[in-house]
Amino acid sequence: MVTYTYLGVFFGAGLVVQLTTPLVARVARAFNIIDQPAARKVHRAPVPRIGGVAIVLGTILATLPVLLMDNPVGQAFRRLNEGSNQVVALLGAALVVFLVGLLDDVRSIPAKLRLVVLVAASLVLCSSGARIESITLSGNVMIQLGWLSWPLTILWIVAITVAINFIDGLDGLAGGIAAIVCSVLAVLAFYGGHLVMGVLMLALLGSLVGFLFFNWNPAKIFMGDCGSMFLGFMIGGSSVVCQTKAQTLVGLALPALAMGVPLFDTLLTFIRRRVLNRRSIFASERGHIHHRLLDLGLGQRVSVLLMYLVTAVMAGIGVLLLFTRNNVGMLAVIGCGLAVLLLVFRVAGASRFRETIAALHRNSIIAHQVRVEREHFEDVQLQMLRATTFEEWWRTVCELASRMCFERVALIQQLPDGDTTNLYVWRRTQEELKPGELVTMAIPLIEDAMEGVSGIELTISRQWSLECVGRRVTLFGRLIDEYGLARRQAAFAPAGRTTLTVLSALGLVSRPKAAVGPVVGKRAARSSQA
Repeated sequence: MVTYTYLGVFFGAGLVVQLTTPLVARVARAFNIIDQPAARKVHRAPVPRIGGVAIVLGTILATLPVLLMDNPVGQAFRRLNEGSNQVVALLGAALVVFLVGLLDDVRSIPAKLRLVVLVAASLVLCSSGARIESITLSGNVMIQLGWLSWPLTILWIVAITVAINFIDGLDGLAGGIAAIVCSVLAVLAFYGGHLVMGVLMLALLGSLVGFLFFNWNPAKIFMGDCGSMFLGFMIGGSSVVCQTKAQTLVGLALPALAMGVPLFDTLLTFIRRRVLNRRSIFASERGHIHHRLLDLGLGQRVSVLLMYLVTAVMAGIGVLLLFTRNNVGMLAVIGCGLAVLLLVFRVAGASRFRETIAALHRNSIIAHQVRVEREHFEDVQLQMLRATTFEEWWRTVCELASRMCFERVALIQQLPDGDTTNLYVWRRTQEELKPGELVTMAIPLIEDAMEGVSGIELTISRQWSLECVGRRVTLFGRLIDEYGLARRQAAFAPAGRTTLTVLSALGLVSRPKAAVGPVVGKRAARSSQA
């Protein structure tokens, strides 16, 4: 009788998905909920993208009839409201996550908002008692996590949800991997005597099998974010619920090994985006392992089947943990699984360890440069506030140029014939550098009070990266914006203003308030070391 219940749930879920998926696809087309082709995507034609609706319907509609059955499974479902409510919290939170994913499919919402909702849903599940509070090793060795159980549980659920979402890049890839993981979780649930979770995993497995008939290449419909987020949360939350009852290392290691491909791909994605490319972790790109397989010349179907095989091997290695009775054996099995993962990602070219180490070194140097440049700027900023004469203002400008390793700074004036002349010049050294070794740019000054000075010319050595050059010029430009001559005129001492008046009378500037220095010839410049 119980066996028939299990079979009924599995095939019933698949049948519901088979009947509802075409209807969901029609609704998606009617409301233009379509995934359009793009540069980072592999499909070439518009495809409906809310197939997750059918997966959710299949899972729920196949599970509800179990409540009416007069057998141990039905009794277990009817006892859900007695004592622990972890399963109810799991289903409720998963439905909220599904609705947020559906909203993102219909009308795109920020990734950060989805992450906030995902963390909130994980908190709800944790508050029900489904937490990774302890890990029991063989030999009655127990590790109590204490307050760490909350953040670790949330991180676990979020990581698995994001991993399923990331791996959903080829037709049938996420659905097939999730189906294998669900079968492993079903085994783990029945092994631990958790009938309710076992039935839920069977229902989810049946839904995924039914959905793959429509999602296999060439896909007629995608599961979308609503499907991938629901699957990821259900898998992550279910593994926690099963582990809560088992409280053994196997309860976490088994689903972790089965999810090895998506989890490792997610880890490398974060490293690639933040370390190698210095981009936001939410920025889309085309560097996942399935993209790498396509770049190697493998077709979509071959790539997906290869990922199925690797996931099945990892799941098989994980199942060995159920028959391992000592810690050394468990560690050996886990190590074997990690070795398989590293080999697969290495062959696919998705693991770039040497580049990552080099990028970490490069990023640390850049971070140090940014910090030093910021300190120099803030120090000079304070000095600029105390400048009461043009000479002090110019000395402060030269000091910033010196600290930023500029080679030359000049106040320039536009002549009537279109030529320019240098009014004040600061040079780092008297040595003449080759033009190819320098980057020269001019910052125009458009303030009315500075008609005599048309701009500031900056020269910096090309030994620095263009990024470094641009960052330093930006800080210099900010100083001029905030403390330009026209803005500092009122703060200058009377003596300084008298000097400017004399310069104006000599015809060097058009207005008395313009702060410039004497000119030595038409093209010559006065050197002043900071």
